[in-house]
Amino acid sequence: MNNLDAVFVDVDDFCQTYLPAWEKHLIYSDVKQRNKPSHLSVSKVMTIVITFHQSGY
Repeated sequence: MNNLDAVFVDVDDFCQTYLPAWEKHLIYSDVKQRNKPSHLSVSKVMTIVITFHQSGY
């Protein structure tokens, strides 16, 4: 397993536990908001950001 796979597994495990707990603490309002589904999961976006910062670019 390369570094990218290891980072993704760690980030995905984190998101599986953190996101449900975070959503419980959100304050909801009556204002309608656009909720368009994304093609990338939160785990994938976080993995891209983390590996970019680790690359030293």
